[in-house]
Amino acid sequence: METYLLDWANLLLRWLHVIVAIAWIGSSFYFVFLDSSLTPPEDEQLKKDGVSGELWALHGGGFYHPVKFSGAPPKLPEHLHWFYWESYSTWLSGFALFLISYLWSPSVYLIDPSIMQWSPAGAIAAALAFLVVFWLLYDAICRTLGQTDNGDAKVGALVLVLVCIAAYAATQMFAGRAAFLLMGAMLATSMSANVFFWIIPGQRTVVADIKAGRPVDPIHGKRGKQRSVHNTYFTLPVLFAMLSNHYSFTYANEHNWLILIGMMFAGAAIRQFFVMRHGFKLGRNAHPWPYAAVGVVALLALIVWLKPAPVAAVATPETVGYAQLKPVIEQHCVMCHGEALQSKGVRLDQPAAVKQHAQMIYQQVVLMKAMPMNNATGLTDAERALFAQWFMDGARTD
Repeated sequence: METYLLDWANLLLRWLHVIVAIAWIGSSFYFVFLDSSLTPPEDEQLKKDGVSGELWALHGGGFYHPVKFSGAPPKLPEHLHWFYWESYSTWLSGFALFLISYLWSPSVYLIDPSIMQWSPAGAIAAALAFLVVFWLLYDAICRTLGQTDNGDAKVGALVLVLVCIAAYAATQMFAGRAAFLLMGAMLATSMSANVFFWIIPGQRTVVADIKAGRPVDPIHGKRGKQRSVHNTYFTLPVLFAMLSNHYSFTYANEHNWLILIGMMFAGAAIRQFFVMRHGFKLGRNAHPWPYAAVGVVALLALIVWLKPAPVAAVATPETVGYAQLKPVIEQHCVMCHGEALQSKGVRLDQPAAVKQHAQMIYQQVVLMKAMPMNNATGLTDAERALFAQWFMDGARTD
């Protein structure tokens, strides 16, 4: 019953997480596009009111005319929309999902004994430390260098180094699948922390100053803008990390930390292309195609590098029946897919159930090598070859 309820919690939290993440990423992408696409106002009254840019847009059968004020607007509206619950909801649902998917069973999902021997409590503490320590270091870099000459370039370079160090450390400490997801959670935590500790407090200060008639310090807008831009560059790397658990050829590779860095770098470069292309259309900068080219080349290089090597032949009987496969299943599979524990609703201690899940077994055990999880039971290539031959022979259980 516990496994059944955890599966339901996983499903509902994942559904919620995707919904609120779409809302957060969508609003982030929209405002980055908006800032890049604003043109000086043509209406003299708008100029007098302090409007620095405007955009005319058509969507859903209606015309829209958003404007941006360079400082404080002449008057605050009665209803002012704040963009923060999208971020908080995404982080809260994501952390809850991480809790029930990885931290609830650290010995299964978080720990790979072949990488590092952890106690469950130690592995959980280390995983949580990743989220906190990265944020503290990243925030310190932004606070000390963010407002200096060439601050954005300095911050970007140091954050890149920090991400590379974190990627290497994570893959040397945790199971590959968990390490990739943990890197995504680490960046996503910093994104949400940017909103919680800097963007929203700065905006609240600005609104309070306007209401009190005090002059508005532009530093709040500059800091909020800087952290918001960082968030948009983190977005594609985070999305890759969250999707990677479906593709074992990335996280199960012996050089998985390089794959992780390469994919995140490609994502950030491609995002830079989309950020700059709107400004290029308005003649504000050169064509950003080199960023897209760098990202695509990085992806192509990874595809070539990760192409499957010729598989060494493993001696197997000409035909494999259920009788030959049964002891392998009992040794490596039944502990998680038996009568007592039916992980993911899959039970493999009966011939009919094995036959029913033959396609899935072949995919998970032979093609993706995702099962057993982190190969905790030490399934050998010869045993995987038995599964392959059994499936090719028609997955007979008679």
